[in-house]
Amino acid sequence: MSAKAWSGRFSQPTDALVEAFTESISFDARLADVDIRGSRAHARMLSEVGLLTTEEFQAIDRELESIGGLIVDGKMEFRTELEDIHLHIESELVARLGDVGRKLHTGRSRNDQVSTDLKLYTRDAIDHLDLQLQELQRAFVRRGPDDLDVILPGYTHLQRAQPVVATHYWLAYCEKFQRDRDRLADCRRRVNISPLGAAALAGTSLPIDRRRTAELLGFEAPALNSLDVSSDRDFLVEFTAALALIAAHLSTWAEEWILWNTTEFGFLKLPDSFTTGSSIMPQKKNPDVLELVRGKAARVIAAAQTLFVLIKGLPLAYNRDLQEDKRAMFDALDTVAACLAIAPSIVAGAQLQRDAIAARLDDGFLDATVLMEYLIARGIPMRTGHEVVGRLVAECEGRGCRLAELPLADLQQASSLIQEDVFGVLGAKNAAAALISEGSGGPARVGERLAAWQQRLGVDAPG
Repeated sequence: MSAKAWSGRFSQPTDALVEAFTESISFDARLADVDIRGSRAHARMLSEVGLLTTEEFQAIDRELESIGGLIVDGKMEFRTELEDIHLHIESELVARLGDVGRKLHTGRSRNDQVSTDLKLYTRDAIDHLDLQLQELQRAFVRRGPDDLDVILPGYTHLQRAQPVVATHYWLAYCEKFQRDRDRLADCRRRVNISPLGAAALAGTSLPIDRRRTAELLGFEAPALNSLDVSSDRDFLVEFTAALALIAAHLSTWAEEWILWNTTEFGFLKLPDSFTTGSSIMPQKKNPDVLELVRGKAARVIAAAQTLFVLIKGLPLAYNRDLQEDKRAMFDALDTVAACLAIAPSIVAGAQLQRDAIAARLDDGFLDATVLMEYLIARGIPMRTGHEVVGRLVAECEGRGCRLAELPLADLQQASSLIQEDVFGVLGAKNAAAALISEGSGGPARVGERLAAWQQRLGVDAPG
């Protein structure tokens, strides 16, 4: 019973089944570093307000640093009867310092302690993920200049729609991952509020200085409602939801490149080092890594759902249900971080199959919309132009030819406003070059956006 921080109230030892059922050390040991950071800040504050002597603080601070090294070196024995990482560290401290170690928990509870740990851990994770997302953006931007001369079909409903410069695809993912970075930065603002010192649920009668611990730990300010602190896991739900969106964006990219890698599309060749083979079919080169990126998104989305369900029925303030928050968040974080670690190398190593792309580029009437806009620019109402070009497409399908292969006389029969200069917009390359609106997929605008991204991400332009 002496090992329990709460044993004074109880006359019977905890059943071994309960200890095994309620422990969290098997998964929260990874909070050791942030727990020690929070405890050292708390101890410093206690000394500054007179609740610890200078000598007591120095001893606690010294031993906490030593315990941290013990854990890093893998020399601390984790035991289920000590429940969690917080009690493991406190127990070791008491074993070393006796009553001085027992003073560390003055003015705080495990409720605000674990919330502080999770916020510190999440804040560090956000900063790391931001760097990973930035590196993935850079991988797309670095290949941008080499692919500016490649025109690809753009799709809606997985049907060929309009032509765009290949780099436009790469920059589309930069936009998605930038929104992910922005979401994480916004989430970080709400993470960066200190729970420490809110204690169990009502605060404390002791003269602690919560603003000082917030300052020491780099928080913007202390949270100002102790009931809310004990029950708040909004920041984890928000963080995991942001992770789910990152995973969804990675899955979209993986799905597209899996399709492009097929013989049927033939747009892309993946690097051998990021593909696998078949145990029975010698010719196979499978995009297993991308398939796992796509598949792992399900786990991350499920983690966000888990946290939403976890909090939806809890009354104020702390409930032990919240112990389950860590498993979902840790798994979502580890999964996304692993995907982001591998993605830049795939982006850098993939090769566009230029000949295969060019051979079929003019299939699918990618220039139809630009032809319609050619008519609109000459005064034809949009809906009328749409109908005219639709009839021309049907004519071409019947003849087995492309719009650019129709004689001028046949085009003029559809509309007398069509002149010889129409052939300057027909064909996929010409149609792509005609795209000039801001944010469009034509070469000029894509080149502008590429330059902007190069500057934003600190990627040197070639030459």
